[in-house]
Amino acid sequence: MNIGNKIKRLRTANFLTQEELADRCELTKGYISQLERDLTSPSIATLVDILECLGTDLANFFNEAAEDKIVFKEKDIFVKETDDNYIINWLIPNAQKNKMEPILVELDSYSKTKLETPHEGEEFGYVQAGTIILHYGHALFKVKKGESFYFKANKNHFIENTGKNTCKILWVSSPPNF
Repeated sequence: MNIGNKIKRLRTANFLTQEELADRCELTKGYISQLERDLTSPSIATLVDILECLGTDLANFFNEAAEDKIVFKEKDIFVKETDDNYIINWLIPNAQKNKMEPILVELDSYSKTKLETPHEGEEFGYVQAGTIILHYGHALFKVKKGESFYFKANKNHFIENTGKNTCKILWVSSPPNF
């Protein structure tokens, strides 16, 4: 952990100059400058004083919660080929901990996904390639490339490719269900 840089970020977030922080902690501006550049290390007592002046404490200062990842690369995708002639691409690793789970389904010709029984939540899909048949309860819906679907997951449901070409569907489930 880069203590100096973290102290500097806290100081600037509190709109304090090095001199103002030094005055509040009964230290010198030079010492704060050296501390922020990691040229010196504070004693525990001095660090506690500095953190108190910055409105935090040791526990919060050293509690480094991992920042949420925002952008995911191709290497992050987890691919699962099923025995039922379709591929699931999990676009966001560990998405089951989130409120929604996006996947990319590649559905071979004349195949279908497994039957999903009713569950809590909602589902959304966008057909990127091909045409699918959405089975929702006893109803059937034809969904073409460029079209989307959205439904409450309170009925049995699955998708089917009745054509010759592979279909690609961006599918989002909330809460995660895949």
